[in-house]
Amino acid sequence: MPMKGYSLNVKPLEILSSEQVEKIHEMALEILEDTGIRIEHDRALKIFADNGCKVDFKNKRVRIPGYLAEECLDRAPSSYIVKARDPKSDLRVGGNTLYFANFPGMRIVDLNTWEYRRATRKENADAVKILDALDSVHKLLCYTPYFEVEGIPPVMAIPESVAAKIRNSTKVQLTGYAHDCEVFVIKMAKAVGMEIFGQCSASPPLTYYSDAIESALRFIEAGFPIHVGTGDIFGATSPATLAGSMVTNNAEIIAIVVLSQLVKPGTRVIAVDFVFPQNMRTGSPGFGAIEIGLHQVMFNQIWRRKYKIPTNSASIGLSSSKKIDFQCGYEKMVNTLLAALSGASIIQLHGGVYGEITYHPIQSILDDDIAGMIGRFIEGVNVSDETLAVDLIKEVGPIPGYYLNREHTRKWWKKEQFIPEVADRLTYPEWLKKGKKDAIAYAREKMEEILATYEPLPLSEDEDREIENILEEARSYYKQRGMI
Repeated sequence: MPMKGYSLNVKPLEILSSEQVEKIHEMALEILEDTGIRIEHDRALKIFADNGCKVDFKNKRVRIPGYLAEECLDRAPSSYIVKARDPKSDLRVGGNTLYFANFPGMRIVDLNTWEYRRATRKENADAVKILDALDSVHKLLCYTPYFEVEGIPPVMAIPESVAAKIRNSTKVQLTGYAHDCEVFVIKMAKAVGMEIFGQCSASPPLTYYSDAIESALRFIEAGFPIHVGTGDIFGATSPATLAGSMVTNNAEIIAIVVLSQLVKPGTRVIAVDFVFPQNMRTGSPGFGAIEIGLHQVMFNQIWRRKYKIPTNSASIGLSSSKKIDFQCGYEKMVNTLLAALSGASIIQLHGGVYGEITYHPIQSILDDDIAGMIGRFIEGVNVSDETLAVDLIKEVGPIPGYYLNREHTRKWWKKEQFIPEVADRLTYPEWLKKGKKDAIAYAREKMEEILATYEPLPLSEDEDREIENILEEARSYYKQRGMI
């Protein structure tokens, strides 16, 4: 039975008219057919050419006819199961179900100085355990939680990260790609009987490098789902306008949807919106900007209604704040709520602090309350004879009647109310008496409790040995190439 997730039981938020959706769709197809997309992978170029696309092999430019793009969009499934190491952690991606994932960071941030450093192997493993223990984390991201870990050569970062997640969590995960590492990742997933999302990311504008395409082909041929996204920066690598950036963003993603369905019809795909406005003062991406929320709502509307392909809102788990503070909270909360209301299938939220630079497990615990609050909201209101409680209202009547001692209250209050784990909800006198603790203090206590008491489902000895053998194979591969 797949993980429950949260059900979208309210009308999805939409901000585009039907005419605007069609116009963006038509313009994306026009770009694919007239301008084309650069694909730096000879085998993929041949696949496109063999299926009616105009291919300039010298300049590696593919022009995809609109009819083929639409046919391939129709072939991609609208809902599907992804198999985890433990069947209880399987995901049913698509439909009205929302899942949450974490957002990784390069390094761990110090909660006293707010400076960052490399995490240790133990800190990395502990952070994965915490994600495994959190109720509203359903999927783990690539490089999770940290890109850089002490004692791990950069070329081994992805295989070691995947191994740490397999050993310390049963949840479905996404992986990255670099230097053929996906070969070893696929072997590890198969060794423990799970599936893993492969990644294929564009290099905007309108380009895919060979490593991204090779990754996609390897995961497609392994029978695994693929995670297809871009990385558009409005005004830098895509037009400055939201509508224009949506055209290039969608064209880039559609190109790989086409490739996936040409290679293996029915390949499971999730379309990923990973976009930011350009901060024109600094040149950096505008992490936490409200324009990200606008773009996510547009994207979810188009891909949910027009293409019926699951979506991943990937820009959400980031803030421009360097601290776990008010700014970090509101930037993450607002855009997460918008993505959830507009029907995202997966939202990347937990743990990220500043950009993709810093991460902390305390932030992931705080974010779990955000996810729970938003999940409660999108599940909507139960209106029935029992919840309307008309007979009870008549029985209780006006003052001195009250509801606290009623069976109906005992039955329904926990169903109707979301109870946050680490928010301060004490009265003022209680707060003073208990040491004036804030949410960060409570999150720290919960982190310590999880690390002291929680144990993820372990691998068998044979599985663990096989994972280590595959890691050793990867180390040997990179040593022979002078990369370690």
